[in-house]
Amino acid sequence: MSSSINAWDEIFKQRSMVFPEPHEDMPGIVKLLKGRGASTVLDLGSGTGRHVVYLAKNGFSVYGLDSSSVGVKATRQWLKNEGLKADLKLGSMTEQLPYADAFFNAVISVQVLHHANSSTIVKVVGEITRVLNRDGLIFITVPKLKNQGDSFEQVEPNTFIPLDGPEKGILHHYFTSEELREVFVDFDIKDIHLDTVNHYCLLAFKQ
Repeated sequence: MSSSINAWDEIFKQRSMVFPEPHEDMPGIVKLLKGRGASTVLDLGSGTGRHVVYLAKNGFSVYGLDSSSVGVKATRQWLKNEGLKADLKLGSMTEQLPYADAFFNAVISVQVLHHANSSTIVKVVGEITRVLNRDGLIFITVPKLKNQGDSFEQVEPNTFIPLDGPEKGILHHYFTSEELREVFVDFDIKDIHLDTVNHYCLLAFKQ
């Protein structure tokens, strides 16, 4: 896991704001959360903070977890610049999440869950389930297709390691909509759609 962590540190050092704007679906997610009276939200794989900051601006009690110390530092600085607060931790999604059972009203994870192999993804989803309260919301995005033009080594069905490009050496698992439904079988799935950059977006509630 250390090689992946180092890789993200390097990516964030080179491009401090890899994704400066929130995901296109986030305004709708915020509206939905406010309508449900949600208050505590975890951004799993918070990167350099685009969703931590966005959610904090919208009045939520926000928690962020990321494996990159550079990303966490950048998020803290962004929050400070905006006069906002959030609870940030350095850690890996592949370990037990450092939160109590049923702690969160919602968990979002944008372009993060696919950075693992199939068995690890199942474990991560188990941890997401554990830290969500009953009827808690999840919003997850994952890629559908490999990046064109990059070289990959296949390590298991639908799981590859890029041999070049900015995410060289970082695991990538490519989902089908059917597999998403299988992985999140314990959730009431309300919607799976493709966003404008061809990533699957899943909205569901813990049963």
